[in-house]
Amino acid sequence: MTSRDFVISRDFGLTETQRDIRAMAADFVDREIAPHAREWDRAERVDPGIPKRLGELGFLGLTVPERYGGVEADLLSYVLVTEELGRGDSSVRGIVSVSLGLVTKTIAAHGTEAQREEWIPRLVSGDALGCFALTEPGTGSDAGSLTTRATRDGDDWIIDGGKMFITNGTVADVALTFARTSENGITAFLVPTGTPGLTATEIHGKLGLRGQATAELAFEGVRVPDSARLGEVDRGLGIALGALSRGRISVAAGAVGLAQAALDAAVEYATQREQFGRPVASFQLVQELLADSEVDIRAARLLTHQVARMADAGVSPKEYATDASIAKYHASEAAVRVSNNCLQTFGGYGFIDEYPVGKYLRDARVLTLYEGTSQVQKLIIGRSLTGVNAMT
Repeated sequence: MTSRDFVISRDFGLTETQRDIRAMAADFVDREIAPHAREWDRAERVDPGIPKRLGELGFLGLTVPERYGGVEADLLSYVLVTEELGRGDSSVRGIVSVSLGLVTKTIAAHGTEAQREEWIPRLVSGDALGCFALTEPGTGSDAGSLTTRATRDGDDWIIDGGKMFITNGTVADVALTFARTSENGITAFLVPTGTPGLTATEIHGKLGLRGQATAELAFEGVRVPDSARLGEVDRGLGIALGALSRGRISVAAGAVGLAQAALDAAVEYATQREQFGRPVASFQLVQELLADSEVDIRAARLLTHQVARMADAGVSPKEYATDASIAKYHASEAAVRVSNNCLQTFGGYGFIDEYPVGKYLRDARVLTLYEGTSQVQKLIIGRSLTGVNAMT
């Protein structure tokens, strides 16, 4: 298959506008992200100027109404951009997936007009970033059992508790925070990160996504006005789960991009590296690794594009939740398989960070864990098939 054939397969069914958006994202990735990914991984820090560049290009405002400074593109365009960012560096992709995908879009969907006007223009421009404060030290997949509490005090709320593994936690300007407000109720709040009593401690030594700012948040008597409440009291869990359904689409797209980058690197290496007097690519078992990887990527891309098209057709997050789980499950697991296959293609050179495939494998591994583990995705899919809830 020629390189042109690959371009045709990736472009099939896309509009000219969608192709242009993807091309702009690919150019940005090739110039400003991919060349620095290894350096950021080693330093455990992405260039702090990147969010502003993302905002200038409109990538932090995709699908957000223009009246707030956004770019009224469809979700498939957002998926194409996310895939390209994943191809460049999953740590950068995570900035966009969380700040735009989980925070900005949730404010646009559930916020008051005052909240939208206060936060969205700053978030889409890259002047501010958001984090999604849901996971806790004792609650991951079982989000409904979180223990962070918000207590009413006159016209204010006082929040106490802790959050764990929060992407953008040390660089965010606003934390979309979920706290228990009754025995069976959870409420969402927009908490400025400079609020007294809120502290963020960065988590170092991660296996992958080292360039991404990941933090533990501590809330100690954090006082916010009722105007910071997002949505109705005790209805925040639905907001969180809806955001995660949308978020799983961008995780799937990022996984596709990561897998594509790994395969591209492996194909280039296999056609240049020689053993026994001929290119490594000429060995049948190497071609098997590459062929299996290509099939995995194509299937993951199609599943991800399908659920994006469902959303663009007006299907609600609740209705496409299972499809998002299918895409996220397959794409994240495929990214692990593909990056592992490609590391094998590199042999011993894949085990040192002079070459990129080790980073791809490390970054891929977390995709099967966050925004719902692979096991949780299987239970969601199984529940849809059988009508039986195996999670309780």
